[in-house]
Amino acid sequence: MSEKLKIDPYGFREYDARWLYKKDINLSGITNLGKGLGSQIIKHTNKNNPRIIVGHDYRSYSEEIKSALISGLISTGCFVEDIGLSLSPMVYFAQFNLDADGVAMVTASHNENGWTGVKMGIKKGLTHAPEEMKELKEITLQEKFVQGKGNKKEIKNFDRIYKEDLIKKNKIKKKIKAVVACGNGTAGIFAPDILRQTGCEVIELDCNLDWTFPKYNPNPEDLEMLHEIAKAVKENNADIGFGFDGDGDRVGVIDDEGNEIFSDKIGLLIARNLSNKHNNSKFVVDVKSTGLYSNDKVLIKNKCETIYWKTGHSHIKRKVNNEKALAGFEKSGHFFFNQPLGYGYDDGINSAIQVCHLIDDQGKKVSEIVNQLPKTFQSPTMAPFCEDKEKYEVVEDIKKEIEKSKKEKIKIDNQEISEILTVNGIRFSFKDGSWGLIRASSNKPSLVVVTESPTSDERKLKIFYFIDELLKKTGKIGEYDQKI
Repeated sequence: MSEKLKIDPYGFREYDARWLYKKDINLSGITNLGKGLGSQIIKHTNKNNPRIIVGHDYRSYSEEIKSALISGLISTGCFVEDIGLSLSPMVYFAQFNLDADGVAMVTASHNENGWTGVKMGIKKGLTHAPEEMKELKEITLQEKFVQGKGNKKEIKNFDRIYKEDLIKKNKIKKKIKAVVACGNGTAGIFAPDILRQTGCEVIELDCNLDWTFPKYNPNPEDLEMLHEIAKAVKENNADIGFGFDGDGDRVGVIDDEGNEIFSDKIGLLIARNLSNKHNNSKFVVDVKSTGLYSNDKVLIKNKCETIYWKTGHSHIKRKVNNEKALAGFEKSGHFFFNQPLGYGYDDGINSAIQVCHLIDDQGKKVSEIVNQLPKTFQSPTMAPFCEDKEKYEVVEDIKKEIEKSKKEKIKIDNQEISEILTVNGIRFSFKDGSWGLIRASSNKPSLVVVTESPTSDERKLKIFYFIDELLKKTGKIGEYDQKI
């Protein structure tokens, strides 16, 4: 091989793979990743020539990375079907539509320019979880590759089939005026078109493709992006604002008054709306989500159950699948809709459509619908820097400290910790429904911190100060990306 192989083991994350290209991985490393993935798919499908759907996002280097990945897949015997420039959900949809054996989407989602990565899966509608990632890492780094004779074919115009599938099922009666913001990411050539054809009046914001992301990263949790959407909603007197991430599997929502609605609250509103038509349903939410689901009057009336589960699109997707839940909602804006609403995977555009159905069904402004929920004071998702090799250990230490605080009945803003959930990091709650969360980020060298209180903004802050003090004591925490 002409170039020396480079592949940083830390790039294998909990449920996808991400590296800084070419600092942490080069094309030879990507080819080996393709060999590893091909070998893994062959092992799990018992087929010599499994069919793999491959697509790529709009970054300048994504096509060359895709080519290197495909050459690795072909060398193991995989038959690759390349659907070209795609969103992650379009690749997931293609696996159902074309009845393929696996998927590989070249994207680093909303990560800054310079990052690359691959989202992959074998079972339809699911993506790799930690067990599969661990196996893939081992096969790739130890070069336990199978050899075979594969091939590649290009599937032309698949984007039309994907768009049509969403449009035909989702006609909206009310003319909804929507700001559609794509942060110059790949969703720009999909979201405005689909929403327009379902019946929305669309105002485009940064929908032209530009891989340098000149204004901000396409990340619906980024306050800069949300502020731009809010401004456009107010200027255009729009009913709603949608912000899509780089590979189109997430959405952020701004109401008609220009206020951000955190995705877990939007999830609760959608769950309430769906529960009226689908009694006895299950919903899955991640541990970063609002505590309001637990005792929501509408969900209780409609005999629906909510399960709090591990953060991460792969974990929630799998839980939705295993529990046969109607839908799953993640605070970061990944929403999952099972049949009859979707195929179980996260699709930001389908999520936006479900919000449009909510407006359509309720016949009210979004701000009015949101006001029906009990008020809570909620922090944004905050990410203090913490080395990849130290972050899990730091979270374990924090867990022990918080468990000790509960045992010793230590009070935070005159409240004792009443409940601890350790399904993913540690989430500790109080009798009034306030809570705090610390977990390790799955795709970056950082931790994740969230706090919420239905009682007061001050209590939310005091819970954060308590967490921040614990983190400072470890001496292993750097700057926060944003802080309350």
